[in-house]
Amino acid sequence: MKRRWIWAIGLAMIPVILSACGGGQPPPGEPTIRLQLESSAFQAEGIIPSRHTCDGEDLSPPLSWSEPPAGTRSLALICDDPDAPAGTWVHWVLFNLPAGVRSLPEGVTGMGVEGSNSWKRQGYGGPCPPTGSTHRYYFKLYALDTTLDLEAGAGKQAVEQAMQGHILAEGQLMGRYGRSSSCPPTQGVTVMVTAYCVTTPFKCTTFSV
Repeated sequence: MKRRWIWAIGLAMIPVILSACGGGQPPPGEPTIRLQLESSAFQAEGIIPSRHTCDGEDLSPPLSWSEPPAGTRSLALICDDPDAPAGTWVHWVLFNLPAGVRSLPEGVTGMGVEGSNSWKRQGYGGPCPPTGSTHRYYFKLYALDTTLDLEAGAGKQAVEQAMQGHILAEGQLMGRYGRSSSCPPTQGVTVMVTAYCVTTPFKCTTFSV
C-alpha cells in the first residue's frame, strides 16, 4: 500500500517537473526550425574557391536554402570569421531580403539591404586570412517575422540586436580558406631565378627578378 502511494505521488509530480524544465522545449524566442543552407561552390566545412576570396575575383559565393517557416517576412545573412587575429572579422552583412527568395547568385548585387563589413565597406568582402593560416568562415541565414528598420551600412551588431525576438528559423554553412607561405603559381611562368612574394590586403602577387 505504501509503495502504491509513493508511485502515485511520483507520477503526479512528472507534469510539474516537465513544466519547470520547459517540457524539453527550447526557451521562448529561440528558433525551433533549421534552414538548410548550402552552396554549389563548396561543400560544408570544405575549401572555399579562391574566386570568392581576396586572392581571386572576390565574388560572393552562390547560396541556396530550404523553405523558411510560415510567417517569415524577411531574411538576413551574416558571414564572419571567428579565427581572425584581432577577433571575429565580419565579411558580409545583408538584410531585408524578400521572404520569397530561395537563393543568391554568385556576386549578387541589388538584393536586400547591404550592411557594413569589418573593412567599413558595404557588400561582400571575401576570405583574406594572414599568410600561413587557415580560417573558418560562417555563413549564417536568419528567417525573421519582421523587416529590420535599419539603414544601409548597418553593422553586424546593429543587425543582431534588431533581430532579437524575431528569429523564426536559422541555418549555417561553414567553409574554410587558407593561404600558404608562398603565393599561388602564376600561369605562363616556367623559370624563376628569384621570387619575392608580396601579400597585400587584396592580392598575393609574385615578382620575379
